[in-house]
Amino acid sequence: RKHLKATNDSWRVDETYIKIKGEKMYLYRAIDSEGNTIDFYLSRKRDAKAAKCFLKKALASYHATKPRSITADGDKAYPVAIRELKEENCIPHSTPLRVK
Repeated sequence: RKHLKATNDSWRVDETYIKIKGEKMYLYRAIDSEGNTIDFYLSRKRDAKAAKCFLKKALASYHATKPRSITADGDKAYPVAIRELKEENCIPHSTPLRVK
């Protein structure tokens, strides 16, 4: 997508629930430290599998720089998903997960 800006390597990830046609869905969103959108993902579930799918999608974005650090809320799914992605060498092992 030509309208997306290049991002920096400090990622913030978060999720919230929204209703779409009366159905509860989870909106996952990743932004960089300057507020540029890296990617988003809609899921019916809020679990480690959904978080991993979202992060894989964000990592595959052509305009996104690989993360130097990832900051997340207290959702327990992110540490599991990030550990699995590190084991698959999708994320460098040196990339810390900061929890706010």
